[in-house]
Order: sequence, then C-alpha cells, then structure tokens
Amino acid sequence: MIVKKSNSRSSSKDVSVNSYKKKYWAVIPAAGVGKRMGSKIPKQYLQLAGKTVLEQTLSIFLQHPDISGLVVAITQGDPYWQDISDNFNKKNAQLVIVAPGGSERCHSVLNALQTLSEYASDDDWVLVHDAARPCLKRDDIDRLIEQLSDTTVGGLLGLPMADTVKRCDKAQKVLSTVDRSELWRALTPQMFPFKRLKDSLEDAINSHAMVTDEASAIERQGLKPQMVEGHPGNIKITHPGDLQLAELFLSQSVD
Repeated sequence: MIVKKSNSRSSSKDVSVNSYKKKYWAVIPAAGVGKRMGSKIPKQYLQLAGKTVLEQTLSIFLQHPDISGLVVAITQGDPYWQDISDNFNKKNAQLVIVAPGGSERCHSVLNALQTLSEYASDDDWVLVHDAARPCLKRDDIDRLIEQLSDTTVGGLLGLPMADTVKRCDKAQKVLSTVDRSELWRALTPQMFPFKRLKDSLEDAINSHAMVTDEASAIERQGLKPQMVEGHPGNIKITHPGDLQLAELFLSQSVD
C-alpha cells in the first residue's frame, strides 16, 4: 500500500507502554541526483538486474519480516517515482510512505521521520539506508537488529579499514600515514531509536551542522553508536563501474 500522507494517528500509540512491542521501520533518502555517475537520470533510477536501483533497495526491506514499513524521501516532481510506486502498490502489502526530499541527505531523513511520526512510536527503531546500496544482505539487517535492539543508543553497519591510509595536503602530497587500527568505513543501514534520531537531526540542522550520516547527529549529542561489522558486498553505487559490480554481487547473492 502506497501512502502519501495520513491525518490519523497510528493505533499503536494507543496501547500501553508495557504491552507495546517496538517496531522496525526503514527510511530511504532517495532525492539525490548522483552527479558523479554522469547519467542523464538520477542513479537510483538506473537499471540494475532487471529493476531500477531503487526498486532493488526497497525490495530488501519489503521482503524482511521484521520491517513494519518504510518511508522513501522523493524529490518533489520526481518523474520516475510513479512507475515504481504503481509497481509496489500491486505487489506489496507493506506500508510504503512517501515523504518530500530535502536539499541535503539530513533534510530528507528528517522529513521522512516527521512523516513517519504519524505511524511510529518514540521507542520504535529506524533503519536509515542509502538508496544506492542495493546489495545489502538480509543477514546484515538481522545482525543489526540482534546486536542493537537491547541498547539505548543504536549503531550502524561498518567495515574495518583494510587499506593503508594516508593524510595528504591540498596538493595531494603525503603528510603522514594514519594508524588504521581503530578506523572503520561507515555503511548503512544506521539504526537508532525513532525519537532520539529525530531530535538529534533537528538539533544538528538548527545548529547549521550539515551531518553526512545519522551516526554523526547522534555523536553530536555526546553518545557513542555501536559499530556492527557488515558484509563487504554492501557497496554504494557512485561511479558507472559500480553498476557492473553491483550486478555481479546480486547474481551471486547468498543470504
């Protein structure tokens, strides 16, 4: 079911705190244009293994039994979304909510959370995932839920840094070699309690701190998100060659 807006509050907000079972919601910011792809259309609408990149990504969450629904943030007047939404409307019973995209990722995510407030409770969990990461494995979602659901802060998928890391100046001259023993690459999904994430993003934006991921907003509150090691195949499609690599990962997909 595709929903654009609702004026009614979810019935889940009427149950007692003691009996309420926390839900898991996915948020997909999909308002980017993907300039580095050099494509005439946004990268999330490029074809990948018979579907658009965005369809592949949304399907991961719509097929997961623990996900109650998802919010996708779309640019106003997006000419490509309608075909996708019609397709999901026919094939999926899960709740798919459309929110307005923003000028930056943090704005899109906050818009999605504000829209989701009609359905989610404060203590529900939100998994924010890049639209251009279509190779996420179900095992990684399971691992996030298993390892973070009993925490109060939340966390994110990541990978330990394997390459030697160099710090350079503006002329690209090497200044030093960085100790990589405590360095991780941040991936998505990033999973946090609904209200905590919403409040943290509002505070960051109001302070003109354009955070590039959700964990950064949480960190600004003096909190320490938990890193959960993910699968290296969870690549982000950024450059043209990434599409071929993503298609390879999808063809070899083994959950």
